[in-house]
Amino acid sequence: MALTSPSNVVGARVDAAVSAVVEVVVAVPKFLYHFIVGDDLVVAIVMVLALAATGVTVANGINAWWLVPPLAVVMTGVSLWRRGVAN
Repeated sequence: MALTSPSNVVGARVDAAVSAVVEVVVAVPKFLYHFIVGDDLVVAIVMVLALAATGVTVANGINAWWLVPPLAVVMTGVSLWRRGVAN
């Protein structure tokens, strides 16, 4: 019967820990990309530009909180229309 040495057990635990860390390091950016961008990169870009435009206008003293919600509704419709045309 072969006994495992302590160094082999420690090595296996280190390998498992490194593997778990690598899985997390890979999974988090993938999750963030799919959460933020989702299926439609165009909608994500337009919404980021809308948020930036809102920030610039507010910084210049113009109350522009109303810009993002209607644009989100319009871009949702555009995304659904584009998805329907593709199918």
